[in-house]
Amino acid sequence: MELARAIAAGTAQYVILGAGLDTFAYRHRYSRKELKVFEVDHPDTQAWKRRRLADAAIPVPPEVSFVPFDFQRQGLDIELKNAGLRLSEPAFFSLLGVAPYLANPVVMAIFALIHSLCPKNMVVFDYLKPRQTLGAWERAGFDVLSEEVARGGEPFRGFFLPEALIRGLKRIGYQRIESPTKDQLNACYFRDRLDALILQGDLHGLMRAN
Repeated sequence: MELARAIAAGTAQYVILGAGLDTFAYRHRYSRKELKVFEVDHPDTQAWKRRRLADAAIPVPPEVSFVPFDFQRQGLDIELKNAGLRLSEPAFFSLLGVAPYLANPVVMAIFALIHSLCPKNMVVFDYLKPRQTLGAWERAGFDVLSEEVARGGEPFRGFFLPEALIRGLKRIGYQRIESPTKDQLNACYFRDRLDALILQGDLHGLMRAN
């Protein structure tokens, strides 16, 4: 929804940070003129995805650019510029399912870079809240999930208090920051589902900043 609003307002660049198996670029209805998509991910993960696309006979649209990138070692601005991102024009960035696996300073550096590239850039992201701030039910879920991802070789590294995160974003220069509640997200995205699926608990948070 936020991306659609940004496109309607004139944004024609979408950067998916940590794209993984995201399928947006292969199913959206925007023209190449309306939207250029940049998929940013670790080189190994991206190579695996491209093999999966080929195996499934899913063509890569001409408006898609793959940007191999290691969040811990490379300069994101350089890689995006080399991939064709027009740095002087606004872009919509998503960082979903990524921040918990990066240390807090790395995450905040990404937000700072996004804002420095163009003040009109927008970013939508999710984050994990510290374990000690959770209720008993959420702590149990956190422990199970934490152990599972650690066994997979990608332990959780970053945790944010919402208030501290908002202050940090404002220090960077973001003017509008929205953090929808669980109830607001359920009303917007999970209303009238036949399977009764809804968001539960407060383990994660979601924000939009521009």
